[in-house]
Amino acid sequence: MTKQAFEIVSQPHPDRASRVEALRQLGFGWADLEEEPYWIDQVAALDRDVYDELQSASVALWRVFDKAVRHIHGNHGVYELIGIPPILWEMVDGTPLPEPGLISRYARFDFAIDQDGTIKLLELNADTPTGYVEASIATPWLCEGAGIYSPNTGMGERVAAAWGAERPDTAACVAYGEHLEDSGTIEALVRHSGLDIECRDCLELYVDEGELKDGEGRVIKRMFALYPKEWMAVDEGGDALAYAIESGNLSLFNLPPAILLQTKGLMAVVWGLYELGQLFDEEERTAIGRYVLPTYNKPVFDGSYVSKSMFGREGGSVRLFDDAGGLEIEDQDGYDTSVLFPTVYQKRAKLARVETSRGELHLLTGMFVINGEPCGMLGRGGGPITGNTSHFIPIGVK
Repeated sequence: MTKQAFEIVSQPHPDRASRVEALRQLGFGWADLEEEPYWIDQVAALDRDVYDELQSASVALWRVFDKAVRHIHGNHGVYELIGIPPILWEMVDGTPLPEPGLISRYARFDFAIDQDGTIKLLELNADTPTGYVEASIATPWLCEGAGIYSPNTGMGERVAAAWGAERPDTAACVAYGEHLEDSGTIEALVRHSGLDIECRDCLELYVDEGELKDGEGRVIKRMFALYPKEWMAVDEGGDALAYAIESGNLSLFNLPPAILLQTKGLMAVVWGLYELGQLFDEEERTAIGRYVLPTYNKPVFDGSYVSKSMFGREGGSVRLFDDAGGLEIEDQDGYDTSVLFPTVYQKRAKLARVETSRGELHLLTGMFVINGEPCGMLGRGGGPITGNTSHFIPIGVK
């Protein structure tokens, strides 16, 4: 029998309500959203050999992407090609790059792992990844209950190390106190940091003579914001926020150059340099060839491919094309950011399918990279496109 990458190893508990309440007490308060189950009460076990390869792939690709950002930092021609809004260029260029591996201290790779164990990178979320509470709090608890090993138990320690270096005085998200997921995410990060940090709503913040202040007039000097930097080019007040950073009055985390890691256009840069035989050493080229999907800024594929906005999130803007190049499926739920940012085209990859209590789902595997180290998996199950209606499925290792 052929070894399977994933196996569902538990069944839903008959008393879901008590489990939802237990998770809420732990800090995961959105297991059910609008009376719909977001969390699936089953554990997916990833084969140990596949997990070990995933860990090694994440280490290698983190080095590859860090090297690519350093190569293009300050190159406005490339910025334009990969969708970096011009209003951010001075902010990005004016930020000195930190030591290797730490351009973003809080990031998540999203991988397609086929049931045969083939691993392919879909994208890197290196600016404002969510799913931290699901990965760092819920997954270890759920895996322990199922008798499955979780490699996620050290995520909080990695956040403490990262924020101990950055020392933000404020953590912010939009609709703090109202949006359960984003509010819970920054609260968990603050709790795990061990620091005395104020949580604020981005919408109450304002810039006064180049200084960022909260609704009480308190000056904010160092801020972690669960706010995508590309929206500074769209939102009212984005230019003022950029000015506060450029003038040195505000340090923003992740650092501004993290947007160079975030754009899906960087995958096209990495693939282009790989094809040209430039920049990367032999070990890095091996990792790219094995794990990175061919990615371009034009649809040049003979077979099936994917198109998506360079700053698409939660599946928004994703379109899948079949072997004949015809549109097969597109996301209908997420916001289509391709009207605002350029599009990138990528060869399609297969996601493992798992049979759950909610039917057969495609399983996407996230790998968090915190303070430069891959340290925890996030499982999400849904259709061929993993959008904002997908389910959280904890992943352990067997």
